[in-house]
Amino acid sequence: MVEGVSIAWWAALAGLAVAIVLILKKLNATYALLLGAVIGCLIGGASLAQTVNVVVAGGQSVVGTIVRVLAAGVLAGVMMESGAADRIAKTIVAKFGESLAIFSLAFATMIICAVGVFIPVAVLIVAPIALEVGNRLGISKLALLVALSGGGKAGNIISPNPNTIAAASGFGIQPSAVMVGSFIPAVCGLAMAVLLATLLRNHGAAPTLAEAGNGGDTDTAGTADPAESSRELPSIGRALVAPVIAIVLLLVNPIGSVLGIGLLTKFQVDAMYILPFAAVVGLFVMGQGRHLLDYTKAGLARMTDVVLILIGAGAIGGLITNSDLSTQIVNLIKAWGVSGSLLAPLAGILMAAATASTSTGVILGSSSFGSSILDFGVTPVAAAVTMQAGATVIDHLPHGNYFHVSGQAMKMTVGERMKSVPFESIVGLTMTIVATLVYTVF
Repeated sequence: MVEGVSIAWWAALAGLAVAIVLILKKLNATYALLLGAVIGCLIGGASLAQTVNVVVAGGQSVVGTIVRVLAAGVLAGVMMESGAADRIAKTIVAKFGESLAIFSLAFATMIICAVGVFIPVAVLIVAPIALEVGNRLGISKLALLVALSGGGKAGNIISPNPNTIAAASGFGIQPSAVMVGSFIPAVCGLAMAVLLATLLRNHGAAPTLAEAGNGGDTDTAGTADPAESSRELPSIGRALVAPVIAIVLLLVNPIGSVLGIGLLTKFQVDAMYILPFAAVVGLFVMGQGRHLLDYTKAGLARMTDVVLILIGAGAIGGLITNSDLSTQIVNLIKAWGVSGSLLAPLAGILMAAATASTSTGVILGSSSFGSSILDFGVTPVAAAVTMQAGATVIDHLPHGNYFHVSGQAMKMTVGERMKSVPFESIVGLTMTIVATLVYTVF
């Protein structure tokens, strides 16, 4: 908190509301969040100088997350640009066959997300395959998107993606602890996605032959991409090297803690080192070391928007942190007799819905309500896991990029895309309920 600054709770809510309205009006999310923070500070009684201090302090609070997100960009760039992610997706779908088509599509998207690829990009990678399979088997586009989006959400909470990094940083733990703690909810989310997609396979139109294009060799516009078609993908063994190294190294410390092996618990290398290291090793194993600069540049470019949004989220988080909003919410929860352990998932749900972003929702929720959640006796791991799961419930609303990117990838109109929103929310809600039960009941 900034010394000498005390902002009224209603001003913090007003600033957040302004940011949400501006996002809905299509203003760049970073500017919307920054402007909301400034307006909230000023109407809440802060001076111009104090407002600057609040915004700067809020931005500084997310620097640790930003550094790890940039490091994750190296792995993401290598997985996407080298063709490794494509190879993994195609192999999974081919191995499971047509009888398990819906499961294979959901599982492929889950794995692509789990190895560090953003969920919008994961859907873009698997969508051409899904359209081709849907056209051949008569599976509706609605069912296909529910499978891809649901599988992506499941993979997103067990991956070294920005949302996991933000959840871990917000509660002072390692990302690997959040990844391990989210495994059971992720499996349940995958199961729900497959169930819903199976029930919906005949609801709505299936992809046409024109929409299917050339299957896995089409770009997001549905036209053949000569560069993609001629590119030789790495073997599945080589494609798996980078993600396997990253996951194994990230899990060394948690496994040591669970098994009580002191030597493993002393291995506390941060994701900031592990993710780029795994990416570089995997790149050379695939024989593409000469592309290192190009792939890391591409990965950094994909992370730029995330970093900018995190700065904006940090600013408005600073506004909320320097207000008494969290205190008022805690008092409200106590007055209603609601368990304090529910504050984490509720904060994740509300903040992600407001910003239509999982990572932004998590960073806002943890920075604004983190201390209040821990004051209820909730452990940092439980808080991070349940908040991140909550952030997947309604983070796919139309004022966010994911809604439109995924809809375009599946050749859907806005109306068709809207029909999948409730089913995606059911997947996120399933993971949230399971995570909450695991950490509050069992």
